[in-house]
Amino acid sequence: MMTRTTQGRTSRLTRPSIAVAAAVAVTAGVVAAAPDAKTAEATPKLSLVAASTSVTLDSWKEDPGVYLDLGTYLTSENGAFEVKVARKSYKDPVVASQLIRDGKKTTVKALPAGLVKDFSGLPGFARIKLTDAAGKPVLDRTEAFCPNNASGRIRPDAPANSKYPQSCPVNPFTLGSVWGVEKGWASNTYAGYYSEPVQLAAGTYTARIGVTKKYRDLFGIADETRTVKVTVRERSWEEPSTAAPAGSRSAAGSHEGHGAQKGRGGHEGHGGQEGDGHGGHGEAAPAGGGVASGSGHGGHAAHGAPVRTEAPAARTTGAGSTFNVGHGPYPPAPPALPWALKKESLQRGAFSAATVGDRAGQTDGSRRAPGARPDAKRPTGGATVPDVPKPDLRSLPAYGITVSDGYEEVPGKDYLAFSANVWNAGPAKLVVDGFRSPGKELMDAYQYFYDADGKQVGYTPTGTMEWDPRPGHEHWHFTDFASYRLLKADRKESVRSGKEAFCLANTDAVDYTVKNANWHPDNTDLSTACGQENSISVREVLDVGSGDTYTQDLPGQSFDITDLPNDTYYIQVLANPENRLKETNHSNNSALRKIVLGGKKGARTVKVPAHHLVNAN
Repeated sequence: MMTRTTQGRTSRLTRPSIAVAAAVAVTAGVVAAAPDAKTAEATPKLSLVAASTSVTLDSWKEDPGVYLDLGTYLTSENGAFEVKVARKSYKDPVVASQLIRDGKKTTVKALPAGLVKDFSGLPGFARIKLTDAAGKPVLDRTEAFCPNNASGRIRPDAPANSKYPQSCPVNPFTLGSVWGVEKGWASNTYAGYYSEPVQLAAGTYTARIGVTKKYRDLFGIADETRTVKVTVRERSWEEPSTAAPAGSRSAAGSHEGHGAQKGRGGHEGHGGQEGDGHGGHGEAAPAGGGVASGSGHGGHAAHGAPVRTEAPAARTTGAGSTFNVGHGPYPPAPPALPWALKKESLQRGAFSAATVGDRAGQTDGSRRAPGARPDAKRPTGGATVPDVPKPDLRSLPAYGITVSDGYEEVPGKDYLAFSANVWNAGPAKLVVDGFRSPGKELMDAYQYFYDADGKQVGYTPTGTMEWDPRPGHEHWHFTDFASYRLLKADRKESVRSGKEAFCLANTDAVDYTVKNANWHPDNTDLSTACGQENSISVREVLDVGSGDTYTQDLPGQSFDITDLPNDTYYIQVLANPENRLKETNHSNNSALRKIVLGGKKGARTVKVPAHHLVNAN
């Protein structure tokens, strides 16, 4: 996915992308043999394996801390390991259940209440004990496990593709998710940015990794410990230049970012690039420290900087098949991608980003899902709206809410920045095609309808698409998709955002438990979904179960609160404001988030109360 910048340029720095299948091939002797048909049970057999007996991890002088990617994987045999996670509403807790499938029979096993509190994975799953060369204990902690993380086949007769999503969502307003390890596959137990980096001196250590007792008892996992020798080496950005690995991109180039603002959980969540709101947030600093990416204006990646290999990928908004760079208040990428680079501050605000692609045995969520192709020509014949399933657009409450200067650096100005998501609860995907008459600046937009077999059976005009030529945008926007308003305590409008035209992309897995949810959506990459200046047609899709997060952090998008009195307000996110799009239900298009403004002019503050049980911003 293309990262938005004020100059429309992208700087990426990569390391080799190692397929999981190759990484865990050494474990084939442990799990390759198919279970005996006479003794096989329907319940999946889970095992913890280590891909290697030794690993080398880097600690950087400029950003010390070691991320414990130790190469341990959870394998599943005798069937797939599948967990459904959902909540009925934001007033209800998150509950989880294991689904055990035996042919056409499905058994649902309720997991203990309170086992999970969000959708990011199984908390306290893996226990890691670390001793130094003298045998002295230096670490004893547990880490969460996302079953969808960095998975790959471990034997040749396993299913060619995993049906499960490719990451675990962390959007605070997620409603439902599915986690799973496909039969004959393995998923990395490394927690990535859900864990804290460890301060370790250069030297050798011994790591012992196991599954905690509550999960061994719950899922029937053997009480076995995997031992891995760990070598920690200290590196520095001052090292001589190293050549980029084959297949990686150059570090040269620039990525302009705006000053960081505090985001969720104390991370630097708003390092946003200028763009249409998709690119409103930059990369968060890793948990426990680090500088937010995009923390300056401009600058080129330093030439001669070595390729960094130590870090996992950052948090994800949860969309399955893409890094989702440039969307939402959470940085992109699967939660624990062991061969990817994290985004790091380099010099004066420039930074690098990881990018790897899917290969055989590698479905880690890092690929760029291409946009669906539009029809070759505009529809002919009369427009019809047939009686077939249609999308249901819904809004999530605003989040990532903060006060900023709008990057204008004008004394005394205050802007309320926020992130907003409109998602599709289905049962049909939203498909909008734009067609351009030669020489015309606007495209005519049409919504398409499909029957249960996927056959196109109708269409209707639904407005226009417009080309946005501004640096950092440079793609086609569908008009009147959503609007944002700041309402006073009496719910009357006080300020309206000027942002109402968008390029649609599936950035967040909001609820993958709804009917017809697509766990592997297309149109996740702005560079493929949103067209080019010379495009004659464009197709934009919002798939079932997915939503599109836009960050409103620039003047004209964010709310100018400079002269508003301190009081209680509501941020309204409104989908399909003119009802131009045909839906199954128009009554659930609005969502409100309560806020309280305080402070003085030029130094305004905002408090964001919990939204029922969701106490996250």
